[in-house]
Amino acid sequence: MTTAPDTPDNYCYRHPGRQSFVLCQRCGRTVCPDCQVQAAVGVHCVECAAQDRREAPRVRRGRPAFLRNLTGSGAPVVTYVLIAVCVVVFLLQQIPAIDNALYFADVFVTPGSGYPFEPWRMITSVFAHSSPLHLLLNMYTLFIFGSGLERLLGRWRFLALFLISGLGGSVAVLLLAPLTGVVGASGAIFGLMGAYFIINRHLGGSSVQLLILVAINLAYGFFVPGISWQAHVGGLIAGGVAALIFVRTRPIRMRNVQILLLAALVVALIAISVVKTLV
Repeated sequence: MTTAPDTPDNYCYRHPGRQSFVLCQRCGRTVCPDCQVQAAVGVHCVECAAQDRREAPRVRRGRPAFLRNLTGSGAPVVTYVLIAVCVVVFLLQQIPAIDNALYFADVFVTPGSGYPFEPWRMITSVFAHSSPLHLLLNMYTLFIFGSGLERLLGRWRFLALFLISGLGGSVAVLLLAPLTGVVGASGAIFGLMGAYFIINRHLGGSSVQLLILVAINLAYGFFVPGISWQAHVGGLIAGGVAALIFVRTRPIRMRNVQILLLAALVVALIAISVVKTLV
C-alpha cells in the first residue's frame, strides 16, 4: 500500500492542520472541504471564487415586458394624453358654465335655432363625461384599445383615428337624435373598436371575441336609457372607414394618398352635417 507523502503541499492553504489532496482548478493551491467552492469545472478556492464573481459581467435585469410597453420610448403617449385631457375636462365640468359649454346638440350647428353657432362642440363633447363612472369606464376602454392601436398605427395616425371617430359619433347624433344633448368618449372608443376589427382582420387575426364585445356594448346602448347608441354607431362606422384607409394605404409611397383620403373623410362628415342642418 502506497502512502501519500506528508508534505506542506498536501495541507489546506487556509487551514494548515487539515490534510487534503484537492487542488483549486484556478490557482493550484490545496483546499479542504470547507474551502472548496464548486465551479463549472472542478472546484475553486475561496479567493479565486470571489475574484470570479468580481470579474463576471454584470447582467442588468430589465423591467418586465408589460412595464416596458407602458413606459419608455414605445409608450402610448397619445393615449395617456387623451386620458389626462378627459380627466382634467371632467374636473372643469364641475364649474357649471364650463359644463354647459362642452356638450353637443344639433341646435348648436343649426341656423335659426336660437342658440349660438358652436360647431366645435362636436369635438369638445368627446372629452366631457356625465359622471365619474362614465369617465372611468370610457378611460379604461380607451387605455385597453388605445395602447395597442397607437403602437400599430403610430401616434399621429392614432390621434387622427380618435378624433375622426369622435366626429363621426357627433354626426350620427345630429342625424339620428335631434334635440339630444350628448357627452362622452364612447363614440370615439367605438371607432377604436371598429378600427381594431378592420386591422386585426387585415393581419389575419381572429376577431370573434371583439365582435362579441362590440355587440354587447351596442345592445347595451340600445336598451339602457340615457346612452347614445347613435354616437356608438357613428363612431364605429367612422373608425372602421379610417382603419380601412390605413390598411389600404400602408406602403410608405402611399402616404400622401392616405392623408388625402383621411382629409376627404373629414370633409364628408362635415358635409353631411352641413346638409342635415340646412334641410
